[in-house]
Amino acid sequence: MKALLYKVRAFAREEDGVALTEYLILLALLVGGVITAVTAAGTGLAGVWTEWSTWWATAVDPA
Repeated sequence: MKALLYKVRAFAREEDGVALTEYLILLALLVGGVITAVTAAGTGLAGVWTEWSTWWATAVDPA
């Protein structure tokens, strides 16, 4: 029982896991930001593409 308690205390004092956790949180924030940016750009690009295709169909295409 003492060995288990010793290992649990040693694990709690170890700081390698803390650094890994911080990096994982940072990675999650970065991934969330990239997903948000790509989604917003995709929505804006869809609107521009629709406007351009409407202009092309009415002003340029003689058919």
